[in-house]
Amino acid sequence: MAQAIDVDLKQLVLADGPFGPAELKQWTSVLASDVANYRLLRDALQELESKAPADASGRLRLGVGQFLLGRYRKSIDSLSKAEGGLARFYLAKAHQAVEEYPQAVAAYQAAAKEGYDGDACALGRAEALRCQGDPRGALKVLDGLSGAIEQTAEYLYQRGATVAAIGGNPTEVVALLERAVETDPKHPGALFALAVENDRRGNDETALDLYQRSASRFPAHLGALLNLGILFEDRQQYEKARQCYQRILDANPNHGRARLFLKDAQASGEMFVDEDAQRRRDRLGHVLSLPVTDFELSVRSRNCLQKMGLLTLGDLARATEQELLASKNFGETSLVEIKEMMASKGLELGQFAGEKRVVESIFEPEIMTPDEQALLNKPIADLNLSVRARKCMIRLGINTIGELVRRTGDELLECKNFGVTSLNEVREKLTVHGLRLRGD
Repeated sequence: MAQAIDVDLKQLVLADGPFGPAELKQWTSVLASDVANYRLLRDALQELESKAPADASGRLRLGVGQFLLGRYRKSIDSLSKAEGGLARFYLAKAHQAVEEYPQAVAAYQAAAKEGYDGDACALGRAEALRCQGDPRGALKVLDGLSGAIEQTAEYLYQRGATVAAIGGNPTEVVALLERAVETDPKHPGALFALAVENDRRGNDETALDLYQRSASRFPAHLGALLNLGILFEDRQQYEKARQCYQRILDANPNHGRARLFLKDAQASGEMFVDEDAQRRRDRLGHVLSLPVTDFELSVRSRNCLQKMGLLTLGDLARATEQELLASKNFGETSLVEIKEMMASKGLELGQFAGEKRVVESIFEPEIMTPDEQALLNKPIADLNLSVRARKCMIRLGINTIGELVRRTGDELLECKNFGVTSLNEVREKLTVHGLRLRGD
């Protein structure tokens, strides 16, 4: 049976004559039956490429096949020399895959003019507009569609992704994406978008399953491969993470993030990790990052700690009894209260006094406006960080923007899987709000 599929696929790829939607449907049907068939497609395309087809039909077959394998630049070159609506449509998809969105929009419009399915072209144009930062324009295109197209997985996915991009109701977004996956359980975009929504809500197992299902399609959604790799790294499955990043680089050797992540995964895989010790460090790091405002303290104690810049249990673990008592209005009663609070978490005052750092005051709550205080009290999720950066915030016990700006860049870099790329991302997000990390 496997041999028959091999012969059929090769014949489909190398056949003479016209190539259109019906022939493409045959290709995708064979490919959908077994992921292993993509290797057969690769070998057949290699033979077709060696023949250097000069006719428009041959270039179209080659270009579409290259797109399906994720070889987008080669696909653009081949399809640019082909003719017809199908060629223009897949040329648009290839441009979109390499983030050339204006070229994608133009190619979708050209495909529609040459007779390709108008609804499919409109959905493609909506995605390109959304990806280039115009979700309102994308929504306008989607609102212009009606009829059976509204019940397709592609439409439901595009609408869900667009509603999410304009900051719409999260419940509506999830409902649209779930309907898309129910309509087509193998839709890579819908699987990826639904995985992201679950990832944001901390549903790691569901997100992992959805990312894996999305990544099993060809060409795989690049975001699914990146986020799946990060989840594998969090589970210390570095070889699986490496494979995800390598799949991206096989199709796009110049993908900067994939290259950096691959380097991190390779380095992490070579390191010996004492898992029990790492878990203990993670737990201790979480406890030390707890803000003192999480505990019931007297007003006097709370005000004194705030004036001294001792905002977390870690700050107190680096402070001595003498330093606390030297503060105005801080007496023995407050000291006993603080020691009891520390003991409840298995800590002592001065426990890490040897690691004392110079505290730089970034903000003083007493002189801040209500708006400034509200900004610092916002949840870290409001920064819309990437999956990797967000996971590190959770690992460090950082829940609000105020807790984040109390950290230095070096402190963040000490977190597992948090590298320079993530640090730069955090700094950029804070700069938008006029904030910076401690020490910057």
